[in-house]
Amino acid sequence: MHDVAADPSQLPGFAGAAAQAGPAAPRRVRAGWGLLLPVVVLAAWEVAVRLGWVNGHLLPAPSEIVQTIASFGAQALAGHVLASTGRVAAGFAIGAGLAIAVGALVGLSRRGEALLDPSFQALRAIPSLAWVPLLLLWLGIDEAPKVVLIAIGAFFPVYMGVASGFRDVDRKLVEVARMYRLSSVELVRRVLLPAALPAVLTGLRNGLSLAWMFMVAAELIAAINGLGYLLTDGREMGRADIVLAAIVLLALLGKVTDTGVAWIERRLLAWRDTYDRAAR
Repeated sequence: MHDVAADPSQLPGFAGAAAQAGPAAPRRVRAGWGLLLPVVVLAAWEVAVRLGWVNGHLLPAPSEIVQTIASFGAQALAGHVLASTGRVAAGFAIGAGLAIAVGALVGLSRRGEALLDPSFQALRAIPSLAWVPLLLLWLGIDEAPKVVLIAIGAFFPVYMGVASGFRDVDRKLVEVARMYRLSSVELVRRVLLPAALPAVLTGLRNGLSLAWMFMVAAELIAAINGLGYLLTDGREMGRADIVLAAIVLLALLGKVTDTGVAWIERRLLAWRDTYDRAAR
């Protein structure tokens, strides 16, 4: 007879506890691996500047960049961060909202795809900075052109994700749904949307990343605050430490927001039986 005492996994409740505690340790290990490369690079960077191998004026040491960020003061730094974050939030909300609506229409309707997709594919090829002169002429130099430029940047990745997500749904799923005589609304809600959700969420993550990139270009349009303004200010004063401080803050904010969307993605797609979940 199998000895339960020799195999604790047979004890009641052990399997559930192991399932809950199991993924936590690998997740911490992965986080540690993720920090390894930045720590090594920053340490080597600091040593290279301290030993004079690198010109500290052109590439300040990480410790000096931290001091520069601290020198901004909490209130001024919060003002710049909130200004940039607010523009990204507004632009991303507008761009992603329109992209979801248009992408769903293109993905669900052949006529909508034939009518709209060629034009949007052509617009997608226009470089971001090409929009700046036109937005300045139309909207002036206030907040409107900045938000619109960020919305343009966020629109196309989300649009591509939504449209391709709906178009690439397995045909067999649709056929099974029709066998059960689901209405068009039920077909979208119970079959098409869940199947397209991974691509939609990937598009949202890519759109958010592009929104931060376009924010820098947007804040070059006569901004008086924000992280893009700090980049311009540092360049004009010849202060590489200010430029790098703004870059570090942009990287941190981008990572934080992307991690938030990734967390939502994991929760919404917890039902998937994928290689990634098996590896966890």
